[in-house]
Amino acid sequence: MSAPAYLGDEVSAAGYRLAGALVRSPRAGDEAAALAWACARAPLVLVSAPVASAIAEKVLRAALSALAPLVLIVPDLHGDVPLPDLAARLRGQLGLEA
Repeated sequence: MSAPAYLGDEVSAAGYRLAGALVRSPRAGDEAAALAWACARAPLVLVSAPVASAIAEKVLRAALSALAPLVLIVPDLHGDVPLPDLAARLRGQLGLEA
């Protein structure tokens, strides 16, 4: 079985590495390339919220909606970037919000 991948800050990446994950701490502007790298190598890709916010919406949406690998956005160490509001997104997609 292949190891999961984590994309995020160096401190969190160290913890994920100790747990056996493949890790990358992309530089500014390299976030989309790091996502492509992780998607090609891991069945599960965990992307920190700050890294996710730096990836073009179209690219991130395609990765999140793909059947494989499973791509999830996780909170960052400091909580500076909020996670997406999935409930609001679903309500909007179902037409329950204007």
